Amino acid sequence: MNLPTRPPRRSRPRFVLLVSRTRTRRDSVELTRPLLNPCLATAGALFSIGSTVNARWFAAVETIRSGMVRRGQTKMSMRKCVTMLCASCRRIKPSVLSPAQLLLVGLLACLGAKAAGADIAMLPPPANRKIDFVKDIQPILARSCYECHGPKKAEAELRWDAKDIAIKGSEHGPVIEPGKSKESLMIQLVAGLKGEDKVMPQKGDRLTGEQIGLLRAWIDQGADWPDSASLKVEDKRNHWAFKPPARPAVPKVKNRKWVRNSIDDFVLTRLEQESLKPSPEADRVTLIRRLSLDLVGLPPAPREVDEFVRDKSPEAYDELVERLLASPHYGERWGRHWLDAARYADSNGYEKDAARSIWPYRDYVIQAFNRDLAFDQFTLEQLAGDLLPHPTLDQRIATGFMRNSMLNQEGGIEPEQFRTEAMIDRMDAVGKAWLGLTINCCQCHDHKYDPILQREYYQLFAFLNNDDEPFIEVPTPQQQKKREEIISQVRELEDQTMREATHLTERMSAWEKEIADAAGQWAVLEPKEWLNFATKYEKQSDNSLMAGGDVKPGAVTHVWVDTTLTNVTGFRLEALMHPNLPYGGPGLVAKGSFLLKEFTCEACALHNPTVTNQVRFRRALADMEAPGFSITNAIDGDTEKGGWTAATVPVRRNTEHRAVFECAEPIVGFPGGTRLKFTIYQKHTSGDGHSGELDKESRLDCHTLGRFRLSATSKGAERWEAHAAGASVAAARRDEKDVSASPTDIESAPVRSNTSPSIGEPPTAARGPGALPEFKGFELRVDPLTAGQRKILAIPAEERSTEQMRDLFNAFRYLDADFAQVNKKIDDVLTNWPYTATSLVLQQRPVPRETHIFKRGDWQRPGEAVQPDVPALLHPFPKDAPRNRLGLARWLVDRRSPTTARVIVNRIWQAYFGQGLVTTPEDFGTRCEAPSHPELLDWLACEFMDSGWSVKSLHRLIVKSASYRQASRVPPGLLAKDPYNRLLARGPRFRVEAEIVEDIALSAGGLLNLKIGGPSVLPPISPSVGDTVYGGLSWPESAGEDRYRRGMYTFWKRSLPFPSLIAFDAPTAENACTRRVRSDTPLQALTTLNEKTFVEAAQAMGLRVLQEGGKDDRSRAVYAFRLCTGRVPTEPELKSVLSFQDEQYNYFENRSSSALAVAVADLRKVPPDVNLHKVAAWAMVSRAILNLDETITKE
Repeated sequence: MNLPTRPPRRSRPRFVLLVSRTRTRRDSVELTRPLLNPCLATAGALFSIGSTVNARWFAAVETIRSGMVRRGQTKMSMRKCVTMLCASCRRIKPSVLSPAQLLLVGLLACLGAKAAGADIAMLPPPANRKIDFVKDIQPILARSCYECHGPKKAEAELRWDAKDIAIKGSEHGPVIEPGKSKESLMIQLVAGLKGEDKVMPQKGDRLTGEQIGLLRAWIDQGADWPDSASLKVEDKRNHWAFKPPARPAVPKVKNRKWVRNSIDDFVLTRLEQESLKPSPEADRVTLIRRLSLDLVGLPPAPREVDEFVRDKSPEAYDELVERLLASPHYGERWGRHWLDAARYADSNGYEKDAARSIWPYRDYVIQAFNRDLAFDQFTLEQLAGDLLPHPTLDQRIATGFMRNSMLNQEGGIEPEQFRTEAMIDRMDAVGKAWLGLTINCCQCHDHKYDPILQREYYQLFAFLNNDDEPFIEVPTPQQQKKREEIISQVRELEDQTMREATHLTERMSAWEKEIADAAGQWAVLEPKEWLNFATKYEKQSDNSLMAGGDVKPGAVTHVWVDTTLTNVTGFRLEALMHPNLPYGGPGLVAKGSFLLKEFTCEACALHNPTVTNQVRFRRALADMEAPGFSITNAIDGDTEKGGWTAATVPVRRNTEHRAVFECAEPIVGFPGGTRLKFTIYQKHTSGDGHSGELDKESRLDCHTLGRFRLSATSKGAERWEAHAAGASVAAARRDEKDVSASPTDIESAPVRSNTSPSIGEPPTAARGPGALPEFKGFELRVDPLTAGQRKILAIPAEERSTEQMRDLFNAFRYLDADFAQVNKKIDDVLTNWPYTATSLVLQQRPVPRETHIFKRGDWQRPGEAVQPDVPALLHPFPKDAPRNRLGLARWLVDRRSPTTARVIVNRIWQAYFGQGLVTTPEDFGTRCEAPSHPELLDWLACEFMDSGWSVKSLHRLIVKSASYRQASRVPPGLLAKDPYNRLLARGPRFRVEAEIVEDIALSAGGLLNLKIGGPSVLPPISPSVGDTVYGGLSWPESAGEDRYRRGMYTFWKRSLPFPSLIAFDAPTAENACTRRVRSDTPLQALTTLNEKTFVEAAQAMGLRVLQEGGKDDRSRAVYAFRLCTGRVPTEPELKSVLSFQDEQYNYFENRSSSALAVAVADLRKVPPDVNLHKVAAWAMVSRAILNLDETITKE
């Protein structure tokens, strides 16, 4: 009801506000006439002015009411009340509220003691008529309630789109009391009786008095809610996709003549239920092109089409199917589908987006499909190939599925944060590829739609959270043969040397005794803090530091250690291996080498860290030194030139190495403990005169240690010589080279000022009376043995194998000058060691990580620890399976699994028909659309498992069915009844995938290189494209045969996906993709007309048509059309082609320069007897035909 702005004078009401003196009684309003209900009926409209204004009004009302109570005032006219309200809210612009609104808001605000401001007794009255839920109530709920309490969100566990849930109530209890609208929480909330902060809806406009009246009447009349107007909310655990598939009986149909296999029985049953008939079979030209595009992703050659059309035998079609399934290109076609789900890409992603080597995984997938590797075994190998008994190289490569996650190499990142991001990505990939569930919704909370708990998500997470991330070498047969030859030569040289060496047994025995206790003299130091502005390090369980993130030039690492050791005589730096490092390390650059420029140490008291003392080193020793890279360079005080690296020779560089730094004087230590600060300089300057092999292996000038560990010792045979009191200590003698620092007087106390500090004094007790001893150093030794060699050392000599003896001799010969000549020979042989391609893999950690539930999904807020387990709604975990990735893989392909087989057959069906039997292949949960043919889905899933998980068997079933062989033409009546072909009354018709669009063009031009596998290639690309990517783009275009490879071999850079592929909806590989979208944009037509690859394909096709198409233009036009579409053009189409060709020829005939630009990229490729103007004309015709919709469509 609308109120007049000024009531008639005679009927002007007189309002009196009565205020109680206590909080126990409700305030009330005395009225001279019953005008309250009309006022309340318009309340919703007035409250729409905004929550800020409302809050001011209610605050002002409370101030007035409190003042009246304080003064003992019991009455106030409404005019005065409104005047005071206006004064209290004077900051509100006058245009916000009209005088009538001021009056009404004042009235309504004063109606209650609470800020909400209305008494239950003053609620809008119920509507005085019969309420229709669908007409009157559901629109209100949909407009005002669904946003927070509907299908997308169910706050407080309340949904107003589902009758059962609404009647049951929210987490706070019932919200509707049928027959009692005043007592219903719903009415109290929408009327604002529970407070301004609780009024509903909290978003958008409040309900009007009329709407509240309708709701009240509906509740008072019994809250009738027809089942037809409610979403059916079943027990989520009874959802069809959470029950194992059971093989249904094949239905009987009327039209048995049409049926070719059991698939058709299910399809035809549904068609007969809908009173529809299947479409006739497609013609043979269409069938062979459809089959070729589906099974190998390539169009058939005109010759193949002719042969199939002429072959009328009943076996012709089946033979064609078998030939295509046996083609090596079958694996490329169907491997590409799997690579979408696997997030395959050739770069790491994020800002740096550096290239990675993982193409061997792509080749593994191709070969697995070609071999028809059983899908359950395919699953085991990809999730846990390294955990299988005696895993092969291929099985280890298969774990690259997990490693396809993005990798952040930015400087200053938290490695654990992005390791966690990669883990979340792997969970998402497993969820989509095998489970068909959106499990990543549980990362922060329980799933909103499916009965999966957050705890269960992290229990699944625990299966995957226990791995290192190394890469392995993938040698070609030729490289492997070369390596075996080198190993044979090295062994021959070693064996010859061992035979000819004099007294070798005695010399090695003495050496073994000498180094037997070398390892025991060292105490590993635990880093307390560490800092490197370029490389992020993390402490490992053995107190080593492991690098991650980006490697930048000039890396300097600081490590702080607290120790109670006294009389420290030296330090040891171990360069350690780790599977996550290049070739195992120990360095971070491409081939695992490192360069230590300088090693320094400072010491201070724990209680006074501001006063530091420089530790001076007398000498340094290393287990191995490369020529020109002596360990002495690491203590010469020069952080720019020189440096130490253990080896630049292949094989030798990729092993553990150790260096020992001997103190010039023993470090006495400080009372209460000593803090040591180590600084490791690792900058490599190319112009230092000794670059050698290091410059060749990386463009980086920072050869950083990937993993290292520090140790200290107090042992060593001390040597002293007395000298006169006041004499100085001789500092820093390294081997035969004297590089002394300034002498410092010895004092009796270890704590000194920071003026010329020294911490190397010998203990006072060691000094003789009246004289000070001169310290001459320690007998410190470097341990030359790896952990494996030290284990051999523990075996009695007579029990060692030949290989073990050779291994020990390999360490011994580098420490004995007598073997210098043979060492050089061996190094020369090793120089020819072939480095191979590598691939990212997984490797289980020896010590498992502990997995925690992340609170709100935040990796920095770990909560309760969990153990590996599976969601309760799915089948149980096998009792005999290990709780690791291998056990998870076996669980996924367990016959009892309700999801895996269904998910896979649905995705394969989707590839053939454009959509799956379930239209959301990534989500089989409660929110998915019901299967169009549920019995067919279960029958296919059971058939798939019963066939031994054979993917090729499933293909045979589908492509040999009558359903697949239907023509794709759509009668008008069928289009109206089934526009999306969900009933399968016709054959499939849709655009091919992005990679096949390019393959068709290259194939038509005769350019396509059908080589299978190998490193990804760099096809032609516009130079300007590189300007859009961070840091520019280095894209050296592939030459020769690699220029025109199949689209699936194009190098995929995540930050700049290949433009022509992304234009046709190729996924970005940032997440698992199980369903490519199909868009139709002008950019696609512009791509096929003007993109460099398509232009070159059209040029080659124009030349091909002239040379192969026949003697006359009519034959050439037919040939050109067949190269692109597979069929002969109709007469009108042929006339259009010939007319266009003639027009283009006339244009180019007198424009030779234009003809040259259009005809060919390289004039040398045009035979001298070919008319260049005709080539240009046919190149333009080819561009037009290649741009036809039919050319890139599977009919």
